[in-house]
Amino acid sequence: MRWRFNLHPAYRGTGARITFIASDWSEVRLRLPLSWRTRNIVGTIFGGSLYAALDPIYMIQLMRGLGPDFIVWDKAATIRFKRPGRSTLHATFRMPSAEVESVRKDVLEQGKIERTYSVVLVDGSGLVHAECEKVISLRRA
Repeated sequence: MRWRFNLHPAYRGTGARITFIASDWSEVRLRLPLSWRTRNIVGTIFGGSLYAALDPIYMIQLMRGLGPDFIVWDKAATIRFKRPGRSTLHATFRMPSAEVESVRKDVLEQGKIERTYSVVLVDGSGLVHAECEKVISLRRA
């Protein structure tokens, strides 16, 4: 699945690559290098690449965890650029099974809910370069 994801034109264009997907999609890791494809006019990683690399992951994790009886949509996003990306950046998305079950329970009880998730892009030494917050809308199909 990781290879198929990386070859998809929309994701491939971000310059990022998925490096790991847990069999249950509870964890996804990605790498975003500084390269000719991601470099902006001032020589750092383009902000669009930073966001686009992160954009679909939480939605897909929830879709995979909840199955076809639920509708999952990205509703809003905020990204905060903390420092320029001058090297390869990494992000780790975690969606524990307890969170998926909590979402399932809340949707079944309330009909429609929103959840907010955060992820950071860090360099090799752990310095945060960008913080992204995603608001996901969920309901029964």
